[in-house]
Parts: sequence; C-alpha cells; structure tokens
Amino acid sequence: MAVQRKLGRRSDQRQALLRNQVTNLLWYGRIETTLARAKEVRSIADRLVTLAIREHGNTVAAKKEYHNDKGQIVSIDVVNDAPSKLHARRLMMAYLYEMPHARLDDESKKEYRERTKDNNHPLIEKMFREYAPKYQKRNEEKSVSGGYTRIYKLGPRRGDGAERVLIEMI
Repeated sequence: MAVQRKLGRRSDQRQALLRNQVTNLLWYGRIETTLARAKEVRSIADRLVTLAIREHGNTVAAKKEYHNDKGQIVSIDVVNDAPSKLHARRLMMAYLYEMPHARLDDESKKEYRERTKDNNHPLIEKMFREYAPKYQKRNEEKSVSGGYTRIYKLGPRRGDGAERVLIEMI
C-alpha cells in the first residue's frame, strides 16, 4: 500500500486540495504547484487517465423507440456506454469537480446554452474523447503505459522556499 503525503493538511482539506488540483490539471493541461503536491497529483491523474484509456471504446449499440408529437412510434439507433464504461464515468464524476464550459467573449446566454446543452459533464467527455485516444495511441507506439504527466522544476518559492514546479499533461 502506498503511503500518501500529508501535505500539512487535515485529511478533508488534503482531499479537497488534491481533487481541485487534479481537476484543474486535466481541464487546463498544466498547473503550477509545489513539488510534494505535484507528485500526489501525478499519481491520481495517471490513474484516472488509465481508467479512461481502458474504457473509452466500450460502447453498446441500442435501438430507442419513442412517441413523436403526432403519436407515432419512432425508433432510432443510439450508442450507449457499456456497463463498465458507465462505472468508470461515475467513478470519475465522483472524484473530479464539475468544470463548466467557458463562455466565449462575443457569445450571448442563449448561444452559450445552445452550444453546451448536450454536454453535461465537459471534463469527463474531455477525458474520454481527447485524452483517452491520444494516450492509447501513444502507449501503442511506444509500448509503454503510464507517464502521462511531466514535472518541470521552477525554483524555490519566495517566502517559505518550497520547491515550485509546473506539472503538465504530455
């Protein structure tokens, strides 16, 4: 069993801090933090990306029937998550904080709602649609798994001298 760093915080504060930093790392692609925090964030982020890689292709085709406005039965083909992918999605949603889409500068509220109505959990979708295929391809090319983050040392922080680092998704 791996020993977790305490980071000078109570357990509830530490868990909230790590959830926040992992969420921001996955959403923005890079964050600046201390070395001890970055090492903890790296292990959690790698675990979540590995989960996304393992499950991103597990889908099931289904036929959905519903009544339209005229009372006619309409059937359409839809692609749903397999049970294992749904479980992985729920695990990610339980750990990561909700990150809303950024509103564009010249976008009205109505346009923003229209653009984001189909995507309720943008960070989870980013994990499955962007990170998972990218890192799965990388793993197959290099015959490796893991190592999805990179840490650059930036030098000591003014005030307390803690080692500042930049952690980013490769």
